[in-house]
Amino acid sequence: MYFRLMGKLSARRKGLLEEGEKGFTLIELLVVVIIIGILAAIAIPVYLGIQNNAKNSAAKSDLTNAKTAVVAYQTQNSALPATIDATTLGTYGYSGGSVAWSPSAPATTATTYCLVATSASGDKFYTTDNSGVSAANTKPTGC
Repeated sequence: MYFRLMGKLSARRKGLLEEGEKGFTLIELLVVVIIIGILAAIAIPVYLGIQNNAKNSAAKSDLTNAKTAVVAYQTQNSALPATIDATTLGTYGYSGGSVAWSPSAPATTATTYCLVATSASGDKFYTTDNSGVSAANTKPTGC
């Protein structure tokens, strides 16, 4: 198709086209523009959904890493850490992220905890000492 089109363009420059071959009609051009618009209208929302899924996955991963680090800290020190940050939990594999205690820092003598992570898309994920990562914006009991 490319070579045929280039051949026609070359022939046009030389003035060798037949009378019936003057180029694309307005209808043909409109059909192509409409098809491109429809494809863009389908592709853009799908792409945005994939971006939000990636942001949520990053928050879930941070939450799981923080929980693992808290359990390791609690096992070694027989108490919960005062804060969730890379300084306190860095030796246990946690490098930081969007995870925080909820609703506030618990007493270090407590044995239960709730961690909250907020993704860049605005969804909140929770985990407790006896549960896995919850679904988006589904707060488990004890948080």
